[in-house]
Amino acid sequence: MWEQVEQWDRELFVYLNNLGIERYDSFWIFVTNPTHWIPLYFLFFLFFFLAFHWRKASFSVLFLLAAVFTTWGFTNLVKGIALRLRPNNTPELLDVIRILQEPTNYSFFSGHASTSFAATTFVVMVLTHRTRWIYLAYIWPFLFVMSRIYVGVHYPGDILVGMIVGIIMAIIFYQLYLKSGRRLY
Repeated sequence: MWEQVEQWDRELFVYLNNLGIERYDSFWIFVTNPTHWIPLYFLFFLFFFLAFHWRKASFSVLFLLAAVFTTWGFTNLVKGIALRLRPNNTPELLDVIRILQEPTNYSFFSGHASTSFAATTFVVMVLTHRTRWIYLAYIWPFLFVMSRIYVGVHYPGDILVGMIVGIIMAIIFYQLYLKSGRRLY
C-alpha cells in the first residue's frame, strides 16, 4: 500500500516537473528563494500594526513568529526521522526530471510549504474580521510550494503534508493567541 502511494507521488512529481518551460526557469528560481519574500513578511507585520493598536500588533507579530519557527523546527525534526531523499537526489529520477536546485538535505515534508502555510493561515485568521481581502495572501504560499516541484526538490506528497502541518500549527497558535491575548481586546 505505502509503496503504491510513493509510486503515485513519484509519477505525479515527474509529470508536474516536466511541465516546466525553460523560459520561466528564472521566475521559479526567484519565487522559490525565501529571501525574496522578505517584503511580504514585513507587509504582514504592517497589516497587524494597521489593524490593531501597537500592543496587540506586537503581540500578534510575536505569535506569528512563534508559529513559524515552531513549524520550522518540527519540520526539520520530521525530516531527520523520515530521511526521504529529495527527487533531485534520487538516482532513478535524474534522467527524467528537470533540476534547477540541488539541496542535499531531506525532502519529507516541505519546510517551504509548512512555514508559508503556517504564516499565511495565522495572518488570515487574525485579520479576517478586518478585511476579506486578506485571503489573497494565499497566492504566496501556493506559488511558493509549486516552485518546489518545478525546481525539482519536492514531491507533491511532501508539499501536501507540509501544507496540512502548517495549517494545523497555525490553528494551534491562533487558539493560544486568543487565550493569551484576551486582555488586549
